[in-house]
Amino acid sequence: MKRTTGAKKVAGIGDAAVEKRTGKSWDDWFAILDRRGARKMRHPEIAATLHEKLGCSGWWSQMITVGYEQARGMRQPHQIATGFQISRAKTIAVPVAAAFQAWNDPKKRGRWLKDSKFTIRKAQENRTLRITWVDGTTNVEVYFNDKGRGKSQVTVQHNKLPSAANAERKKKYWAEQLERLEKYLTE
Repeated sequence: MKRTTGAKKVAGIGDAAVEKRTGKSWDDWFAILDRRGARKMRHPEIAATLHEKLGCSGWWSQMITVGYEQARGMRQPHQIATGFQISRAKTIAVPVAAAFQAWNDPKKRGRWLKDSKFTIRKAQENRTLRITWVDGTTNVEVYFNDKGRGKSQVTVQHNKLPSAANAERKKKYWAEQLERLEKYLTE
């Protein structure tokens, strides 16, 4: 198969990473899937072909399927079966418990988060929050990871967004809100 320089990026993953993990570049996978008629398949069929017939791991089967669908105009960036999904992450120089409390405590949350009146459906202390967003129709998941030495990473994933344009707005919104969170926690 043809080897590439690794400059191509599809579905947020560079060509070099795909080739390193799977032994094939994006162009190689696209040609293989085209020959197998993947343009006429649905997502689960493409992923099953990659996993069961072509030996990809489950995770890489999904990622290659998404990349293929995006490259062939079958899926927009950030699109999933339930709409659109984005995520943003920020590493902050505070212990994970402080970051978790800034989200979990409504009074603290109101000091930094623009839209702070959401519903927490489930919380795992210092690990995750499952949230029904203020619009009542989309969901937010917040993940807290201890990075050691008094640092923590906060990752926000916003799900069930109605459009690509809305997803782009939410990417910007969450980047701004995570900056506000860092400022609140470190000043």
